[in-house]
Amino acid sequence: LLSGWGGLFGEREGKGCAVMGTLAKAWCQAAHKFTGGIGTKLCALLYGDAEKPTETGAKEDLGPTENRPACTCNNKPCSCQKADINYAFLHSTDLLPACNGELTTMSFLQDVMDILLQYVVKSFDRSTKVIDFHYPNELLQEYNWELADQPQTLEEILLNCRTTLKYAIKTGHPRYFNQLSTGLDMVGLAADWLTSTANTNMFTYEIAPVFVLLEYVTLRKMREMIGWPGGCGDGIFSPGGAISNMYAMLIARFKMFPEVKEKGMAAIPRLVALTSEHSHFSVKKGAAALGIGTDSVILIRCDERGKMIPSDLERRIIEAKQKGFVPFLVSATAGTTVYGAFDPLIAIADICKKYKIWMHVDAAWGGGLLMSRKHKWKLNGVERANSVTWNPHKMMGVPLQCSALLVREEGLMQSCNQMHASYLFQQDKHYDLSYDTGDKALQCGRHVDVFKLWLMWRAKKGTTGFEAQIDKCLDLAEYLYNKIKNREGYEMVFDGKPQHTNVCFWYIPPSLRSMEDNEERMNRLLKVAPVIKARMMEYGTTMVSYQPLGDKVNFFRMVISNPAATHHDIDFLIEEIERLGQDL
Repeated sequence: LLSGWGGLFGEREGKGCAVMGTLAKAWCQAAHKFTGGIGTKLCALLYGDAEKPTETGAKEDLGPTENRPACTCNNKPCSCQKADINYAFLHSTDLLPACNGELTTMSFLQDVMDILLQYVVKSFDRSTKVIDFHYPNELLQEYNWELADQPQTLEEILLNCRTTLKYAIKTGHPRYFNQLSTGLDMVGLAADWLTSTANTNMFTYEIAPVFVLLEYVTLRKMREMIGWPGGCGDGIFSPGGAISNMYAMLIARFKMFPEVKEKGMAAIPRLVALTSEHSHFSVKKGAAALGIGTDSVILIRCDERGKMIPSDLERRIIEAKQKGFVPFLVSATAGTTVYGAFDPLIAIADICKKYKIWMHVDAAWGGGLLMSRKHKWKLNGVERANSVTWNPHKMMGVPLQCSALLVREEGLMQSCNQMHASYLFQQDKHYDLSYDTGDKALQCGRHVDVFKLWLMWRAKKGTTGFEAQIDKCLDLAEYLYNKIKNREGYEMVFDGKPQHTNVCFWYIPPSLRSMEDNEERMNRLLKVAPVIKARMMEYGTTMVSYQPLGDKVNFFRMVISNPAATHHDIDFLIEEIERLGQDL
C-alpha cells in the first residue's frame, strides 16, 4: 500500500501532485483514527516526521465505548466502522453466531485488533519498558483474576485484554535477550492469526488440506538442508524441542526393539541413552516419560568449551555393554543451551556406526545455522544422524511454537506410533491416505505450526533472508564478545570467540576487582548477577539470563536471536549492567 501511494505521488508534479497529496493526507488521518496512532507511524514513512499528522494519543485514552460514524451499507457481514456500540451492556452472547450479531462482532474484533496493533508498535519502541514488573502478590491484589459464575461485559473483556498485555513481557523488544526465542516477526504474526481463525487440526488431509501439504513440503525442504538425499525421510511438527527429542527416543527404541510397542519395557533389556553433560534436560525428561528412567541416561564429559568428548563417549558405551546394558541412543547437541556449543558430529557418527546405535542430533537451538553458508559448517556430520530436532521458533524467529522432528528413515515414525483409529483414519477415503499424518503422531489434536514458518519463508525471508538474519545475530554476538573480552570489570566464562550467539561472562563490580580469587570472592560473585537481573526487571530496561554451571558460580548468558537488535542495543546492555552493578 505504501509503495503504491509513493509511486503515485512520484509520478505527478504541480497541481496533480497537490491533489494526490491531499488525498494521501486524508488517508493518513483516517488511518490514524482507526488504528490509534499506527497510521501516524505509517505516514511518517511517506512524508517524514515534519509532515505527519499530529498524534493526539486520544485513542489510547478512549475506552472501548468510543462512538464511530454511522454505517449506511446493507452488506452482510458489514466491514464499515460501526456506530454507537456500547460494550457496557453487551456480552459474548451478542457476538456471532448471535442473530444480527455481525455489527457487534466486527466492531468488537476491530477494537481487539486495535489493542494488539498498539502493543506490536510499542514492542519495537526502545523508549518503552521491556517489562512493567510487579511481584505476584501485587498483581493478585491489584486485579480480580478469579473466574465467576456470571459473564463479564464486552467492555470488561476489552479491559482484560489491555491489562494482560500491559504486564506481558515484550519478547519482541530489541532489548529482550532473556530466552533463546525472541523477536516478533510481522509475517509470522499474521500467519498465527490466520491459523487461529481457521482453527483446524493437523491429523487428516480431510480437514486441513492446505496445511497438511505445506507441512509435507516444508519438512522435505528441511531434510534437504540437513543433507538427506532428495529430502528423503519423515518428520512432524511437535509442541516443542523437548517433545521432539522424546519422539526421537521413542522411535530409536522402537527401531531396536519393535516388540516394546505391544509388550512394554518388561519385554526388553535394560536400555541406556548417552548424551553430553551440557545437553538439554529434555533427554532425561524423555527417559522418565518413556519408562527408561533418568538413571539410564549416561552423561558424557565435555571439554572446556562445552563440546562432548568422543573418547569418553566410546569409553562409556563399552562400560555399559560390559554391564549388560543396551545403548540404544546417543543424543548429540548442535548448539547447547548455555554455552552454545556444537558437539563433534562426525566423530560421534563414527562411534554410533561402529556400535550400531541410533544417532540423534538436538539442533533445536543451532539448526537455524544450516541456513547460513558462513556458519553451517558447525553442523558438519548432521547428515549422518538418524533423527534431528530443529526449532525454527528459536534462531529463525518464527513465533512460538514451531519445532520439527526430522527422521531419516521413511515410514518408521508411522510404524512406531500408529493405532489405526478407524473413526479418524478410514482406509476407504477417496484421496491418497499418505497425507493423513495424525496416526504417526503421539498427539491427536495438533496445532497448525507449519504455516508461520512456510509463510515467512515465502514472504520476505526466503533461504537467503533467513541467512542474513542469522548472520546478523552471530555478528552481534561477536561484537559483544569483542567489546567486553578485555573490558575492565568483565571476565569470560571460557576462552575464545563464541560458537553461537551465546556470550557467557561475569560482571565484576569494583569492590571485587582487587580481591584474591578465593572462596570468599566466589561467594560474593555468586550474588552479583541475580541482583543486577532483579534491578533490570524492576526498571524494565532490559532482560538477560544468568545461571551457574558445574563449579562456575552465577554468570550472565547473553543470547541474541532478535533481528531487531542492533549494536546500539548491545552497547546499552553493557552500560546498563555497569550502571546497575557499580555499587555491589
